Amino acid sequence: MERTTSETQVRVRLRLDGQGAHHVRTGVPFLDHMLSQWAHHGGFDLEVEAAGDVAVDPHHTVEDVGRVLGDAFAQALGDAHGIARFSSLHAVMDDALVLCAVDVSGRPYLHWDVRWPTPLIGSFGAELVEEFFRAFVSRARVGLHVVALHGRNSHHLAEAAFKGVGIVLGRAVRVERGAHPSTKGVL
Repeated sequence: MERTTSETQVRVRLRLDGQGAHHVRTGVPFLDHMLSQWAHHGGFDLEVEAAGDVAVDPHHTVEDVGRVLGDAFAQALGDAHGIARFSSLHAVMDDALVLCAVDVSGRPYLHWDVRWPTPLIGSFGAELVEEFFRAFVSRARVGLHVVALHGRNSHHLAEAAFKGVGIVLGRAVRVERGAHPSTKGVL
């Protein structure tokens, strides 16, 4: 999937039933680190190449990478026949404990309840983590809840969220024998 605007150029290749292999270059080092964690822990093969107006602010790049990754996720999922659909997990990263729950339902929804102890993670605006997931959810058409139960370190909270979301998405999209994702017959 690709997206080109006057602010960004983003290209994403995603394989849901991968091995966690990843090659990520967005021009936003913290986002690269988080997406690598997401792919590794979700078992997704992921390639991301992005260029954007990061000299102005990384917001456009972060948001557009989320959008294009969501588009790639929806396309890779296809009709979702036979997937587990639901998954949840309490993800731990040192002091951080984050609940991540997903419904691969075809209905986009994000519940985000993370309070950042610091506004910056290095030079990365912590609020951009929510912007990334909001963009991803809107295009991937999944229901996602991310709730920080506690944590004192913004980096740890963000990493627990990315790892946890990767894991629950990986579990939710696995094909299970006899699985019927909806009583309606389709998502």
